[in-house]
Amino acid sequence: MIEAVQFVEAARERGFSWYAGVPCSYLTPFINYVVQDPSLHYVSAANEGDAVAFIAGVTQGARNGVRGITMMQNSGLGNAVSPLTSLTWTFRLPQLLIVTWRGQPGVADEPQHALMGPVTPNMLDTMEIPWELFPTEPEAVGPALDRAIAHMDATGRPYALIMQKGSVAPYPLKSQTPPVARPKATPQVSHVGASTPELPSRRDALERVIAHTPVDSTVVLASTGFCGRELYALDDRPNQLYMVGSMGCLTPFALGLALARPDLKVVAIDGDGAALMRMGVFATLGAYGPANLTHILLDNNAHDSTGGQATVSHNVSFASVAAGCGYASAIEGDNLDMLDTVLASVATAASGPNFVCLQTRAGTPDGLPRPTVTPVEVKTRLARLIGADQGASHAAA
Repeated sequence: MIEAVQFVEAARERGFSWYAGVPCSYLTPFINYVVQDPSLHYVSAANEGDAVAFIAGVTQGARNGVRGITMMQNSGLGNAVSPLTSLTWTFRLPQLLIVTWRGQPGVADEPQHALMGPVTPNMLDTMEIPWELFPTEPEAVGPALDRAIAHMDATGRPYALIMQKGSVAPYPLKSQTPPVARPKATPQVSHVGASTPELPSRRDALERVIAHTPVDSTVVLASTGFCGRELYALDDRPNQLYMVGSMGCLTPFALGLALARPDLKVVAIDGDGAALMRMGVFATLGAYGPANLTHILLDNNAHDSTGGQATVSHNVSFASVAAGCGYASAIEGDNLDMLDTVLASVATAASGPNFVCLQTRAGTPDGLPRPTVTPVEVKTRLARLIGADQGASHAAA
């Protein structure tokens, strides 16, 4: 058994200063230690997949050897499979995973862990995530971290430590500072009226975004599917990243990047299907989101890239959700000018993220190309542009 301080401080010496995750009783000493240290950063995610995507965003913008750790109960691996297989693996964005081993064979536990316990190592193996048991002796901590870093630096991919019961001694939670409770914004609606019967297209919206996002100071992140492909077709700029897979993970990724890099303006272009898949992240963005983050949701009431099947977004006021979750501002409607207003505004240091949901018509131009730049190339050129560590590694891996 080790003390929380022995692991966290050894990790800090090696650049690990960002933590995200969902609590597990095995992780309690770590979380209690981290949340009481103001020099460390901890984000309480709505689910484990969001935490993985958040730390991936931190890694995308990281400088000076800063690294991140995602913590989860092994049952949460199910929630994290998508970003671990189609975000961190595909883009080569490394992070350290601490996965608790509930239901470990031979250790009595609750019935819900009876299957996940035995298959946990196999799940990590299947996802090509090398792992070892979490160190339980002080002298083993540094070497374990060094092995993890060696793998992460060589491959650009995650490494896992599986934590057994009783690995870390209790650490009391004497005080904590939760995210600031923000005043609830009033959701606004902006319609152009009957004089313009046709809704704007995705292309119309993306053209407005491009016009307001200069390459030297803004990062534009586009959701999976046609959103990223159409942005690429319009103008493939080095300050843009096109999410592939990882549906719903764009916004936690954007949050990680925006928090890690307050010097940049981060614009996340979301879709209604993706937003519905991980709506818990609205609360996370509302609680932690900084003023340099703008969340744009293009809502065409359809899964356009899979044939136009309807979503249930027609029943949702996304602006009301964003406002209720603590966004600094929230507006929705079919007026393209909303994008100009939100993107041209200068956020103050005291405000949180801004949100705009634009209703668009379904449909995509014929012959829409797929990006010819690979995800690793997209990640690397963006990192180089913003002076991040990822620009100097894994470019040709």
